[in-house]
Amino acid sequence: MLKKGNLFSTVLIILLNIILISACSNTDTPISDIDNDTIEDAKDNCPNTANLDQADLDKDGIGDVCDDDSDGDTILDKDDNCPLIANTDQEDADGDGIGDVCNDDDDSDTILDVNDNCPLIENTDQQDTDGDGIGDVCDDDDDNDTILDVNDNCPLMANTDQADANNDGIGDVCSDTDGDGLKDGEDNCPYNSNPNQEDIDGDGIGDACDTTFSFVTQTCTGGMADNYPCNDYDLLLYIPLSALNASAGNDSWGWTDTTTNKEYALIGLDNGTAFVDVTNPNEAVYLGKLPTATVNSSWRDVKIYNNYAFIVSEASNHGMQVFDLTKLRNVTNPPETFSADRRFTGFGSAHNIVINEDTGYAYPVGTSRSGTYNGGPLFINIQDPLNPVSEGGYGDDAYSHDAQVITYNGPDNDYSGKEILIGSNENEIAIVDVTDKANPQRISTISYSSVGYTHQGWFTDDQRYFIVGDELDEQNFGFNSRTLVFDFTDLDNPSLKTEYTGSTSAIDHNGYVKANLFYLANYTAGVRIIDISNIGGNSLNEVGFFDTYPSNDGANFNGVWNVYPYFNSGNIVISDINSGLFIIRKKGT
Repeated sequence: MLKKGNLFSTVLIILLNIILISACSNTDTPISDIDNDTIEDAKDNCPNTANLDQADLDKDGIGDVCDDDSDGDTILDKDDNCPLIANTDQEDADGDGIGDVCNDDDDSDTILDVNDNCPLIENTDQQDTDGDGIGDVCDDDDDNDTILDVNDNCPLMANTDQADANNDGIGDVCSDTDGDGLKDGEDNCPYNSNPNQEDIDGDGIGDACDTTFSFVTQTCTGGMADNYPCNDYDLLLYIPLSALNASAGNDSWGWTDTTTNKEYALIGLDNGTAFVDVTNPNEAVYLGKLPTATVNSSWRDVKIYNNYAFIVSEASNHGMQVFDLTKLRNVTNPPETFSADRRFTGFGSAHNIVINEDTGYAYPVGTSRSGTYNGGPLFINIQDPLNPVSEGGYGDDAYSHDAQVITYNGPDNDYSGKEILIGSNENEIAIVDVTDKANPQRISTISYSSVGYTHQGWFTDDQRYFIVGDELDEQNFGFNSRTLVFDFTDLDNPSLKTEYTGSTSAIDHNGYVKANLFYLANYTAGVRIIDISNIGGNSLNEVGFFDTYPSNDGANFNGVWNVYPYFNSGNIVISDINSGLFIIRKKGT
């Protein structure tokens, strides 16, 4: 029998052995982790391939690295163009081998799908005509006019009426009727070419289509009226050549309708003569144009007699157009294309036309040098305006570039009541009595030093002095603008009285006298207004100007061709070669 102390020791030894045996048993049976990813194989969803994250996209209990169909879309990963996102259709819009559901730029247009308004069709411009967030290349109604593009005759511009005037299958708003490169729906003048979309009065109607020109008077302040240098003359109206559908301007004149008291500007253009109602210059109306009789020309001239306009040109075989100005009273749909009421073809071309309204005779000048009268003035009876009658001409002093014809009432009593022609004849001035058309008589001629080209002249109101411009002396001799004043007190013995020199080197062109002012069309220097109240004392002084050609005052043929200062309103018409029609007025009048 064991003693009590021995029994306790024996039990303790047995317990220690059990613990040691258990510890030895656990050490001898290691945990299985074939892929060494620290996850027991029994718990590892891919025990043969390390995958510490245990990713299992399709939740099939097989780790993705072991799964041959990671997204569970029945397509093996090796054949799947997007193996981690189910896509049984395998769509690949841009053919880059990456399924659309995996591709962040499906159409390969360099715009991420999240930013692309048409992610499956390439459209780098992202054009979205109707602004609906769907790119045009994806949109089946690009202009959002409720008509599908496949049925829309203008799919990029809303046109619910589908108007197609010429039945060409292209909607009118998509056509380019005037061929200026702008679709009619975007063109502020779809029927007249105007690629620059000029709109001088900002009314949304292009100048080339506009007939009413709303214009805010530009006052001459600090030496400028808008963009134009000036002195004491405000700008009441400007109409550009584009609005008159022309490329160049030339002569101008004016007509006052004594029945309505309306004032009209007659503007010579390279392709015809324009008629503008300038009664209210701030709301002028372009009424229409009388096209050239033959071809375009840089030279055209117009004068009036008894409500008719008489128009000549250097255009070949142009003759003289006769136009009834009273037609302008009844224009309801401007601008109209007018027709001449008569075309007189007793001559071909002419540089200018002069009319003595007292006698009813027209004098075309600058006609053919090889003609019967050597380019001198022709005599045409226009007392019946629609039936002009040729009554001869004068050719003894050769070519006449311009002229003035008056019924004389000046200081030389020998010629009182006679019809006197003063011709500017290139190198001299010729004074001719043309009272008897069958027997015109030279009275005298006179020249001067440094002749360039004797161009044009005009009598003072008392017919005592004749003011002349030479068109080429500035270029040929380096003068500033030179104006010559002749004393015609004795028509048989004219003399040079004085010369006036302007402040610029610009060429002088046409000049006209009204009371004590001489209005000079001074090409690049614009219109110059010269006080001649003391012309007898050899004093001429510039008192105002308006420069329509601000870029320079050089001796070249740009800027103002003509000025017409004879409206009772005081409004002054200017025709500019490069720009068009201007109306100016003295400040405060």
